[in-house]
Amino acid sequence: MWPKTHLTDLLGNEHPVIQAPMAGSTTVELVAAVCNAGGIGSMGYSGTPTETIRQDAEKIRKLTDKPFNFNFFAHEAPVNKPEVIEATRERLKPFYSKLGLGEIPRDLSKPLLTFTQERLELLLDIKPPLVSFHFGLPESIAIESLKSAGCRILCSATTTAEAIALEQSGVDIVVAQGWEAGGHRGSFEVNHDDHGVGTMALVPQIVDAVNIPVVAAGGIADGRGIAAAFMLGACGVQMGTAFLSCPEANVSDVHLEAIQNASDDDTRLTKAFSGRPARARGNNYMESIAAHRLPLPDFPTMYTLSGPLRKASDDRLDFRFLLYGQAAALNREMPAAELVRTLVAEARNLL
Repeated sequence: MWPKTHLTDLLGNEHPVIQAPMAGSTTVELVAAVCNAGGIGSMGYSGTPTETIRQDAEKIRKLTDKPFNFNFFAHEAPVNKPEVIEATRERLKPFYSKLGLGEIPRDLSKPLLTFTQERLELLLDIKPPLVSFHFGLPESIAIESLKSAGCRILCSATTTAEAIALEQSGVDIVVAQGWEAGGHRGSFEVNHDDHGVGTMALVPQIVDAVNIPVVAAGGIADGRGIAAAFMLGACGVQMGTAFLSCPEANVSDVHLEAIQNASDDDTRLTKAFSGRPARARGNNYMESIAAHRLPLPDFPTMYTLSGPLRKASDDRLDFRFLLYGQAAALNREMPAAELVRTLVAEARNLL
């Protein structure tokens, strides 16, 4: 028995372990394996076509009858100043030249990655048990509609103020995402790369501020982290990086090798690739962009400008966007179900 069962009672699963939604890295096989082991598996969606999401739901339901989570971004449309775009192009020219690339893209009409009416209508049709959001929430009518359809709502908070706002908006569960977490920070507003609150400080303050279940996220990699989260007042954890080493994850050889050789200080928060702070393996490109501290185009416009660099980097780390958290050195390479069982056994022994 877990010290707090608010999360498992609410979601109807066995263990208070949520596999974080990581767009591009999570697969239906990973989600189903985690669910069947008693945790909550999550699919992360950004630019995924609507029909693919529908097909994923069908596949997952064939592989498991347990609750699962579908995650979406909820960000404002980019508002880019022409001078910022041009200054960024000038800054990127040396990198394009180094890789022998042509002209920096002029067409910045990349489709938004945010939650849309089409996404809402899809979810109201397929009714995933859980729906989670990052970067804030869509309009209140969308949340009300999803809850009326029977979906539980989760959302990331990176500050106490954000958590309070989420509770007031009707969210069922707050995911308290600490500074240590890999991938994009869930901050509602785009902040500086070097601004954030760590999990150890964030979780108890959010627990004290809200009356809904709080899930701890960021830097949690083993049973010690899970036990610590409960001591801080959380009733569960969300873990992403730990699952990247599972064979069910969709991770490139370069990405996996970086995780295998990771240290506690080899990542940094950067806006250099997407326009929003994200924790990834440090490289020369990120350091160079950070050194100038110039404003960058909004998310996701910056993806269009950095995309050719990422695609041309091959196996070199200089321009790779390798997302993982500060505890990656603690990763174990094992099937997802075995990892869940291991994490649960470790945490229970400590608790």
